[in-house]
Parts: sequence; C-alpha cells; structure tokens
Amino acid sequence: MKSIKQALALGLGLLSYSAIAADKTITAENLATLQSVGQVQVSPDGESIAFTRSVPREIYVEKDGKNWGELYIVDDEGVERPFITGKVNIRNIQWSHDGAFIYFLAKMKGDKYTALYQIASDGGQAQKLIGLKNTSVNYYTLSEDNKHVAILAKKAKDKSIKKLKDLGFKAEVYEEDLTNQFLYVVDLAKADKPLTPTAWDIKDYVSDVHFSPSGKNLLVKTQPSALIDDKYMRSQWHLVDIDNQKVTTSFATEGKLGAAEFSHDGKYIAILGAQDKHDPATGRLYIAETKTGKVKEWLPNFMGHVSDIEWANKRNELYFIGNIGTQSIVAKIKASLTNYKTVVKGGKFIAGNLSISDSDKTVALKGNTAMHPNEVFMLRGKKTTRLTDSNEWLNDVKFAKQESITIKARDGIEIGGVLVYPLDHEEGKRYPLIMSVHGGPESHDKDGWLTAYSRPGQLGAANGYAVFYPNYRGSTGKGVDYSKLGQNDYAGKEFDDLVDLKNHLVNIGLVDMKKVGITGGSYGGYASAWGATKLTEHFAASVMFVGISNQLSKFGTTDISNEMHLVHARSYPWEKWQWYLERSPIYWVGQSKTPLLIMHGKEDPRVHPSQSMELYRYMKVRGKTVRLVYYPGEGHGNRKAAAKYDYSLRLMRWMDHYLKNDGKEMPAHELPHADNLKAKKES
Repeated sequence: MKSIKQALALGLGLLSYSAIAADKTITAENLATLQSVGQVQVSPDGESIAFTRSVPREIYVEKDGKNWGELYIVDDEGVERPFITGKVNIRNIQWSHDGAFIYFLAKMKGDKYTALYQIASDGGQAQKLIGLKNTSVNYYTLSEDNKHVAILAKKAKDKSIKKLKDLGFKAEVYEEDLTNQFLYVVDLAKADKPLTPTAWDIKDYVSDVHFSPSGKNLLVKTQPSALIDDKYMRSQWHLVDIDNQKVTTSFATEGKLGAAEFSHDGKYIAILGAQDKHDPATGRLYIAETKTGKVKEWLPNFMGHVSDIEWANKRNELYFIGNIGTQSIVAKIKASLTNYKTVVKGGKFIAGNLSISDSDKTVALKGNTAMHPNEVFMLRGKKTTRLTDSNEWLNDVKFAKQESITIKARDGIEIGGVLVYPLDHEEGKRYPLIMSVHGGPESHDKDGWLTAYSRPGQLGAANGYAVFYPNYRGSTGKGVDYSKLGQNDYAGKEFDDLVDLKNHLVNIGLVDMKKVGITGGSYGGYASAWGATKLTEHFAASVMFVGISNQLSKFGTTDISNEMHLVHARSYPWEKWQWYLERSPIYWVGQSKTPLLIMHGKEDPRVHPSQSMELYRYMKVRGKTVRLVYYPGEGHGNRKAAAKYDYSLRLMRWMDHYLKNDGKEMPAHELPHADNLKAKKES
C-alpha cells in the first residue's frame, strides 16, 4: 500500500491545483489511485469474509483499461489475507456450502473467455471448474448442496463470423442482430473439461437465476430480448421445475424489477420491484408465496427506497437496506409482519451488499462514509465493525465539513441535498460553488463518499470551492410519490429546484452568486446544459457530461425510449412537438452567456454522442463559448483510468478558469500529459 507521501507525490508538478499536496488534501492524482471494496460474501460459519477490491490502473505506467478486481479474505479482527491480486478481474464470488472453497468468475492463465474458478479458503492455487467452448460464463449460482451450478451464457461464437468480417461482411442490423443469453444447469461432478451443455428451452433472454433451497426449482428472471429497455420495463420472475424445465409459476409484477431471493424454508420469495409501470425505481419490497404465486407489498407506504435484501437462516426474517433521505438504514422484517426493526440506524454509514452467515452470527456488508469509499463492515448483534482500510493514505488527509441540508422550494415542496464546505471554511466569507447534479433522475445523493473523477467533492473543497449535491424533486429516497414529481415536466420545476437551492446557499452567506458552476452526467448533464442555456443568468460555468441537449432527437437515438415514455416524459414527442423542443437546451442557446465544456463517451448507447454534437454546433455557430471533448471507447460514463483522470483535470481546470481566474479566453485544450509521462519515466 502506498503511503500518503508516496501517493501525494504523484501530483507534484502536474497541475497547479495538485501542488497543495504538502497540506495532505485530496488531489486529482491521488484520487486516481483510490481503491474500494466491490463485493462482500461472508463464510458459512461467519468467521471470515471474502471480498473483492477495485484497484485503479496506474496512470502513465500501466496499459489503459478498467480497474483491476482483486480477491481477499478478512477475519473478524480485520486481518486481511490476499488471495488473488495483481492484473486480474475477479467477480461474482460465492462460498461453498462447507466453507472449503470460494468460487468466482475470471479470465486467468491466458483464458480467452471468462470461466468459473474455485480456490481453497485456506489458500493455494485457483482451479478452473467450468469453462465453456467459445463463449464466456456471464453469471452462475450454486445449488445448496454444491452439486449443480446454474450458468447464464450466450451461445458459442460461430468461427465463420470472424472470417466473414475479414472478408468485409460487416453489416449490422440494428436491434435485431442481438445475441440471446441462455440458461444451462451443469453437474459439477462432470465438469472436468470445456463444456458444450444444452441450453434450457426458455425462449426469452435469461438475466438472473437462483436455486430453491430444496434444489427442485429455479427462480428465473427473463426479459423478451437483450434490449436494455426490455430489461428495465419488461422483466419477470418465474419458478421453473428443474426436472421438466417448465415454468410452474410466474410472479405478476408491473414496471421495473430488481433482485429476488428464496427464504431458507422455500415458502417465500422476497422481490424488489416497482409500485407500478410509472414508478421510476425498483425500491418497493414485495413478498411472494411460492405455492400460490401470490405477491403483495411487504412495506406499504415506506417513505424511502429498499436497495438490497438477504434472508436470515433460522427464521423467516429478511434483512434489507433502506435508503431514506440522504442516509441508509439496515433493518429486518418477519414474513408475517409489515413493520420492521432497525438494526443499523441512519448516519452510521451508507450500506450496501448484504451477506449473512448460515448461523446468522455475522452479517457482512460494504459501507462508505464522508471520509472513505466502500469498505467491509461486519454486524454482530448490535455491534458494527469496520474491517478493512483500502486507502490508508486517507487517514492523513484533511477533510472538509460535509452535511445534509433541507429547504422548501418556491412552491413548498421539500428539497435538499449534501453540502461539502470549502476546506478551512471561514464564517462570513463567500466562496465559489460547484453544483454537482446526479443523473437518473431516479437516483439521489447520500451523505457518504461523494468524490470521484466526475464529482468534485473533497477535491473541489480542497481547492476552495463549496460543492453541493442537490436532491431535486424526482429524486429517490423519499418514497414513490416524491420520485414521480418530475414526470411530465422535463427541466421544469425539477431544475427550478436547483436555482432555489443555489439561492439558499447564497442567502446564508456561503456562496458568491457570481461564481456558481454546474456539472453532472446523464440527466445531470441535461441539468448542466439547461443551466448553461435556459438558466444562464444563474451559472457562470458549466461542464456537461453525457448529457441531453435535444429531447426530440434524444427519444429517437436512445436505447431506453420505452422507459423515457413510461417513467419520465409520460408522453411521446409526436404528441407535443413544440413542448419537447422548448424543454431542450438547444432551444435556448441564443441567450446563453455561460461557458460550456461538453464531454462525452463516443460509444454511449444511452445518450447518443450526437446530443453533445448538436449543442456544441448550436453554440459554436452562434458565437458562444463552448468546447467538446469526446472519449473514444467510452460509453455512458468513463470507465478506463486515463479517460477518468483526463476528465477530472478538464473539469477542475474549466471551473478554476471561469470561477476563480479572469475567464477571458478559453483555457488551452491541451493537457500536459506528454510532460507528465516524461516526468514519470524520469522518476
């Protein structure tokens, strides 16, 4: 693990705002080294927790790519044992029933395709358990007796396809040339060589699967096709008899659909879903009877959103994580009741990824706070213990104050968010503000770790900014009705909320009203474009990321048009062309006075890169201050090390230039990557 001095030294000489390393504040350079816990799974006896750790590639040194995923085990005293580390990508970890092995998916030892591996929990070499011929294992789950494994995979690739492409036959049939994903069930005793198992006769795309406790049934989630719109809006859970491979029960739910899990006696299934087809999120908790297929809401009128579930073993009691406002709770509820008992109160940490040992002795989960990203936590009885420290250098960093705020919007609706004060904030002094708007809009920012490559957080605070994360109407965390408040009102009252929140920060004496910047990705990018055009008088700088500029063309170029209709717009463009146009930033470009930096992944399927091109061209032709940066190979958000780091530098430089410096000319489009590479080699 790098020391704080080593980590901070990476920033020396790169950019002016990273030269404050001596004060032990977060810089763009050491932010690029930030590690976090991905998945946690507790052993059957509750004594050990296996987890994956996400490790960024070293900028200017390693070949570009996504974060590495390493495998570790930590005991209840916080002692870690590295199992598989380095240039690996471990995912989907699961313990064997006897605790002797840990299973995982990975490409190892020159694998061309992802395979299922196992490694002994007392150490040793990983062994390939199942590899498929000419295709990857995308997901797996084990039966309780560990004798069978259910696998989700696409059919083996036809070798002739590559040959035909080499000969020039590269025609792509849009949304019809999709590859289905199939279900396979394999006897582990026979899995000693690459397999070509027979897919089950389920016509739809299979996206998830679980064994029943008895091993007689599978809980299978399907959608009509591989389209993401079908995943969001047309998924369904079924019970399938293993012997005859026939669906015996389908659970009637409407709208978005999330995870599901059998109770340990097999009588019930807990399901995360939506209240109806217009509910933007999967935050409702349902309980279904396996015998009858009857489904009912388990937590009616819950004024929050449930994000994860896990059954306890000894009795029909479900643990769940509930996001309420900007906090999260861990709670449990019995199958026969509709009221719950809170186990971990809000304000302790932001929780995720529940895992419970067979004895119910230990609940493992991951959690983050304002001072660290996700780490492994252990819950025993009423005591919660943090077990890992993935970024020891953060222990020496000086953090800015962070708190949740709530106000009334101009029409009386409650809105709020999370405020990060400038580091060493002085009462009575006004500061520049960066407003970082979340996407969705069916999402919300929590009072936990809020700093990332595209979200300034503590990086902005260390450089003299107040940073605010608004939870405007339509955000989750306050129940279904609240999450629907922005529907049929694109960029209306939801973005007026941003102005009301900005004005509040000005009125309390914290923010300089002439030095307010706005940024965000996806729907937050839409807000940023709206802030630079329609609301231009309120924002002195804007950075738009994978954002929407034209609601008319957005509908025709996205992969979620059905979701847009059902849970966002509640109408079609052809029903009111002019309204859609006037809710588009391009319509308001003529009045724009806000310098706008636009950044976008060139392979984005959600918000087509042409959305950024449209706004850029509209502004450029009309003589506005604008710059467009594309990231080749990136989609709806940057995932590779270099693109994330580059984005972070450009975001902060744009804000510095227009909120702190004279802002007369655009900053140079080049970044000092060549100089930094040379300096790195010399060091």
